[in-house]
Amino acid sequence: MPMKTLNKWVILIKRYDLLTPEGTRDLLFEESIARRYVEQKLQRLFSAFGYSEVITSGLEYYDVFCSKKRYFPPENIYKLTDSKGRLIVFRPDSTLPIARLVSSRLKDSQLPLKLYYSQNIFRINPKDSGRDDEIAQSGIEIIGGENPFCDFEALALTVEVLKCLNIRDFHLEIGDCGFFKLLISQLALSDEQVENIRVLIENKNCHELSELLQKEHTCPWVMKEFSRLSGGREVFDRARALFAGCGTSNKTVHMLMGLLEKLTLLYDNLTMLTGGKNIGVDLSAVSKIDYYTGLLFKVYIPGYGMPFISGGRYDTLLGDFGRELPAIGFAVNVSAAADALQRQGSQPHVVQPDVLIHNESGDLSRSIERANELIKSGKKIELSLYSDLRQSEEYAKTKGIRKVEKV
Repeated sequence: MPMKTLNKWVILIKRYDLLTPEGTRDLLFEESIARRYVEQKLQRLFSAFGYSEVITSGLEYYDVFCSKKRYFPPENIYKLTDSKGRLIVFRPDSTLPIARLVSSRLKDSQLPLKLYYSQNIFRINPKDSGRDDEIAQSGIEIIGGENPFCDFEALALTVEVLKCLNIRDFHLEIGDCGFFKLLISQLALSDEQVENIRVLIENKNCHELSELLQKEHTCPWVMKEFSRLSGGREVFDRARALFAGCGTSNKTVHMLMGLLEKLTLLYDNLTMLTGGKNIGVDLSAVSKIDYYTGLLFKVYIPGYGMPFISGGRYDTLLGDFGRELPAIGFAVNVSAAADALQRQGSQPHVVQPDVLIHNESGDLSRSIERANELIKSGKKIELSLYSDLRQSEEYAKTKGIRKVEKV
């Protein structure tokens, strides 16, 4: 390779040593404070409600996520190999590793299990999508227990999260993916056709949904009307009328009505917690993550296009790991919460030291002794790294440190 071409390659390679990979970012000072503030608030909240913390490995075997069922598309997972050539992934989700943990090291634990976590996940998102590939999450999982108590506890704790983070402007939306699964099971469609319909319903694209259903010679009006079942409490009445006349078997109608009554009860109890504000219903709710089996809920906040909190019920997932148990959980996007607090100016700021300790005696150990004395008295200190007093005083002035103490 000619030297000129080689130099160009060196320049192209070198410019990446000052950057982070796409979809990731460094956090500075107040950004770090905001992140830790949210994490600590949530940890205290979850612990106060009787949840125990677990930390799963950041590296997992590929089989955890893509063995029996492909809950996550392989192209969305960061992969590498271990020393034996086995496929390893950076954790793209916290629920599946916890399901693995519950089915292995916690298999003899008393049920129900109430667990919480605070850790990062990694997912490959389309570039220029505005989504982070590395996301800080805190969340809870309830393993075992009976309904409707578990579902309501998860929703109630979601409201408590919003309170403890002082987020008043939000929209909490509840639904149940069971409605979609029951209705779609009545249509003779391939897995690919079902996925196409799911995506269109998720995106509320009624026009293309209608065209697709007509092309497949199915009953388009039912699914098209179903995709519009979102709003306030009036949605439940609209759904009863739709399900009663949808032309499916009596058994299916009975199951749809049963889901509807359960969700109505949850909605009414939830509105009591929030005073009837900020709560919505989306009966056509579906999820890209296929392990959900029932209740789904999401919280949206201004300035953030993705769900700020998302969760739901997953009663068959633990069976994939050899332990059949009902479960529900949710995850808080800590990164989004920290950004929201910074925008509204309600997070703690960087606190400058009260005292700068300048050593002029030459006895360096004296600086540490005096520092410890001041710290015990409640002061925040910084040790000067200058030998010249004037430089120390100038440094203190620049940083806003009010006092320089000589030792």
